[in-house]
Amino acid sequence: MSGIDASAAVALTALIALGGVAALLGATVLMSRARARDAAMIARMRRETARARDAARPAGTLQKRMAEGGPALPFYGNPNQLVRGAGLRLSGRAFVAATLGAAIVLGGAISLSLGPLIGGPLGIGLGVFVPVVVLRRKRDVRLDRLSRQLPDALDLMARGLRVGHPVAATIGNVARTMPDPIGTEFALVAQQIRHGDYLPDAFSDLADRVRQEDIDYFAASIRVQHGTGGNLAEMIETLSQVVRARLMLRRRVKSLSAEGRLSALLLSSLPFLIYGATSIIAPDYYGAVRHHPAFLPIAGIVIALVVTNGLILRRLTRFEM
Repeated sequence: MSGIDASAAVALTALIALGGVAALLGATVLMSRARARDAAMIARMRRETARARDAARPAGTLQKRMAEGGPALPFYGNPNQLVRGAGLRLSGRAFVAATLGAAIVLGGAISLSLGPLIGGPLGIGLGVFVPVVVLRRKRDVRLDRLSRQLPDALDLMARGLRVGHPVAATIGNVARTMPDPIGTEFALVAQQIRHGDYLPDAFSDLADRVRQEDIDYFAASIRVQHGTGGNLAEMIETLSQVVRARLMLRRRVKSLSAEGRLSALLLSSLPFLIYGATSIIAPDYYGAVRHHPAFLPIAGIVIALVVTNGLILRRLTRFEM
């Protein structure tokens, strides 16, 4: 009878947990519909821009060789874009080969002491997962620094255009006077123009390399002005003011959401901290019921709920602007 009651309790707990997870996932899907529509519209605009750029691009330019991204790989994504976004002078193939080689070496070394069942996954995690996560973090930090440098670079370009300097000279001036990463990226743009690439194509490739929204607006503005004419210096000054206002808004939102992000981190880590402290202070608290048939299923459900809670809180406290 007690076995039936335990099975019924496990089944009821599982049903309640699955219902809660389904409700939370449904709420997350509803909240992300607007964001998905915006992402689809931006992707459609990028495809149209890419088709127009490819139709007008001269064959064999330096820009075309630089834009070769290579195939997307599972978990890595596009390794060439990832490496370029992080600012490393390394090819995507070399990075993938290095991480896979490190995973094999670490997996073999750990397997000698802990066995292949533990050493294999641990070696893959240390050799592949950790470098990719570190590189993505480095890319995000670099892009954030680039977005903060962009208004100053635009102001520098606008001042040069107002005193009569050509566009190529103002781009070279930004490349010489601004630090990395904006100086490095503008140096690549200047190099493309010297090799015969069109100005809108060079800035469109800059947008493809960095994948940053403000740079996308800048490249689109350059393309529109190149096709319709107008005062380029005034357009760049206006764009600089818009980008600077967006940066101030991002900082304001980040400061206002700091409490929520800290609360999400504490709520997500608190169950694991309590379990670790309880296991050290009172080992028999969980040890006495560890061999009960309902322990592992309930523990799995609790871990799944905690992870789902962490993902939902992370989604609720992140604002893409």
